[in-house]
Amino acid sequence: MLARMTSEPEQQIGVGTQDAFQRLWTPHRMAYIQGENKPSGPGADDGCPFCTIPEKSDEDGLVIARGERVYAVLNLYPYNGGHLMVVPFRHVADYTELDEAETAELAEFTKRAMTALRTASGAHGFNIGMNQGTVAGAGIAAHLHQHVVPRWGGDTNFMPVIGHTKVLPQLLADTRAMLADAWPA
Repeated sequence: MLARMTSEPEQQIGVGTQDAFQRLWTPHRMAYIQGENKPSGPGADDGCPFCTIPEKSDEDGLVIARGERVYAVLNLYPYNGGHLMVVPFRHVADYTELDEAETAELAEFTKRAMTALRTASGAHGFNIGMNQGTVAGAGIAAHLHQHVVPRWGGDTNFMPVIGHTKVLPQLLADTRAMLADAWPA
């Protein structure tokens, strides 16, 4: 079998333009691109996924932990394995709309998320932030959410650099269970 392998592209009928693996197929991303699970409007009743997730079981909603005012949930379209978000239960769009108790719990859950990710996966660092408004890159601008993205030394390998694709080594359900187990009290 290896004897037939060459560095030259091989014509394969029906698979599109010959490109020597310069393209990777990620059909699951079409749901994101086509706006699946995105709200139809700015209100809480306009299909906001961050308002419906708390109604599901932790496993079905990929919820890692719940507080009084916020919850931690895995991102369905992660930048890295373990990419999670801290989300207020209350449907607010802007950080300035949070009350003091919500702001404090959001900060505390961010700290707990970092601790859980270090415990569960040995994360070396983090990208933490929120995109406020569609023009700032918020995929769901109507409901505030803070991203916590774990990083490791050397995690920028050829896949994201050349292939523009992240490789996630674990199913989201398994990642959720691992982080829920590591979540500090």
